[in-house]
Amino acid sequence: MPFRRCLVVMLSILVGALLPGTAAAKSSGTIAGTVPLRGMNVRLMAALPGDRLPVRLGGARSGDGGAFAIHYKGARPGQVTYLLATRPGGAAEAGYPIYGQSYRLAAALGEGRIPRRVKVNERTTVAMGFAMAQFIGVDGVVVGQNPGLRNAAAMSGDLVDLGGGLAKVLREFPNGRSTSTLRTFNALANLLTICRRQDLGCVRLLSKARAPGGGPATDTLSAAVDIARYPWHDVRGLYKLSLAAAHRRGTWSPALAPGEAPDAWTLALRFEGDPPGMDGPGNFAIDAEGNIWVGNNYAYSRESRKPACGSDELFRFTPTGQTYPGAPYKGGGLSGVGFGITIDPSNRVWLGNFGFEGKGCETEANHYSASVFSLSGKALSPPGGWEVGGISWPQGTVTDQGGNIWLANCGNDSVTKVVEGDPAKALNFGEAGITAGSQVGFERPFGAAVNARGEVFATGNSSNSVARLSTAGKPLSLATGGGLHLPLGIAGDSNGYMWVSNSKWVVAPCPGKVPANEAEQRAGKGGGDVTLLKPSGEPAGGGPITGAGLTNPWGIAVDGADQVWVANFGGRRLSELCGTEPRNCPPGKRRRGAAISPKSGYGFDGLVRNTGVAIDPSGNVWLANNWKNAPIQTNPGGYQIVAYLGLAAPTRSPQIGPPESP
Repeated sequence: MPFRRCLVVMLSILVGALLPGTAAAKSSGTIAGTVPLRGMNVRLMAALPGDRLPVRLGGARSGDGGAFAIHYKGARPGQVTYLLATRPGGAAEAGYPIYGQSYRLAAALGEGRIPRRVKVNERTTVAMGFAMAQFIGVDGVVVGQNPGLRNAAAMSGDLVDLGGGLAKVLREFPNGRSTSTLRTFNALANLLTICRRQDLGCVRLLSKARAPGGGPATDTLSAAVDIARYPWHDVRGLYKLSLAAAHRRGTWSPALAPGEAPDAWTLALRFEGDPPGMDGPGNFAIDAEGNIWVGNNYAYSRESRKPACGSDELFRFTPTGQTYPGAPYKGGGLSGVGFGITIDPSNRVWLGNFGFEGKGCETEANHYSASVFSLSGKALSPPGGWEVGGISWPQGTVTDQGGNIWLANCGNDSVTKVVEGDPAKALNFGEAGITAGSQVGFERPFGAAVNARGEVFATGNSSNSVARLSTAGKPLSLATGGGLHLPLGIAGDSNGYMWVSNSKWVVAPCPGKVPANEAEQRAGKGGGDVTLLKPSGEPAGGGPITGAGLTNPWGIAVDGADQVWVANFGGRRLSELCGTEPRNCPPGKRRRGAAISPKSGYGFDGLVRNTGVAIDPSGNVWLANNWKNAPIQTNPGGYQIVAYLGLAAPTRSPQIGPPESP
């Protein structure tokens, strides 16, 4: 062999031995544990992000006491591993007319080292079924892209531990017995125990836990996934089955009791950070790894009657809701950030300093700047922030595809453009220019969104209008009508439409022409709806969209399947609407603007008044617990962010312009 060729071969072998994901990096070992029954087929599976199908690493059949031991080989770095345990033969073995292998359990092990011991049961199955709902197909096939796939598997660890018991996140405050999630989780696990006996009760469960318009769920794991994806479907029937199951041996408590029927089978978790520090989280930005960045209103205090002044901290959480190492971050002129936070194409985090502060603060917050941070948490703006481009009480803050930063200035009825993210190039587009030649006003700008062409849409809260600006800041349209009424949030979809939340109550708390009490008296404190705008910026017609639990809607987001999610400042609920791709909506709801969530919305007793909403790459829907339900104005802020697990179509992050599927 020529020397050069020999050298190449030797280097290839060496590189193969060192690089992760190569054949030489494969490993072997043993994983042992238990399942509920003897004779179950247990398989260790691995999904490599981007692959079409998972691979089988090993398998075994459970023996006495449900014990099993799997000797596996071929494990590779970067794989997401999980266990499937199936009772062979299903109903045929028991003599009942149940199709296929209907008792299938699962446990998400996640990325990284495969554990030596694990307990697989109905609780681990519900945890995997909900956390990974957007990645699980027929027969427990798991496929998907990172970071969503990896993060979804990790999120199951917020519900259960590898011993099959409850994880600390679910077990303790701010979750635990302080919300309904623990009882709901146990009720779902109890439902799946019905199929241990393979009797007609299992037939009923699989029939009710079906995808709308489809046939019965094929097995208990599929049932959990169907319930997670369609939590509004046959809620009452499943609840009755859960009550009956709770009296059987081998079930869990506390579970939902008589009189505690949910409005939908959602699982939501609250996160405060360790140690707690948020007070009035306002809105989110999600980075490329799925970490959650949170703008915060007030300096942290649990004392409602002591003035909470403007926060000078930026919070960051891991994709599973834990405080990111080194966070929160300070400096850069942070001052009571409200609704304005975004991540630009250069991975810089921008925040609009609204200057929120509780009543009675002696030192006035800065209302006239923006702050900038690197992804490492380093402040890139000066101690007073960037006071440029006429920034005044900024709220909505977004980036466009060219790296320009746009801020909606609630304080002076204008929009600031920070050209290419360079504060020295900041421009201001005032009310006079935006409204020139129009009878429509532009007052108290609040929300902002960018379409695929880089055009910017900004809501005028007090003027009941939405302005559309070109990438150069030229006014292209200024629309009213279509139900626009004290609008707040705005979000675009992949077809160029804009969805606007009409609070019908909330007047942006900044200097303006319309006194807040006058606007409140005119609007009242109830109701709320959504206006759909055409890509031209004009109302799409047909009147405002109602239902789905909309109650003083605030933040609004569109997921990777173009379905619409709305945070409600009233009612302690999340709303879901069918978007402009009705084919992606459930049967019977395939109509633009149709309510998908029930009339009560996806209610959760762990919510307070919500502002921001965001979809992450795993399909979790995040809400900002911004204000207490009965706020005392010295310190009205809430203390948590909330994740509804696996509920939406995963969305690529950071989001710049319309949403994309990963």
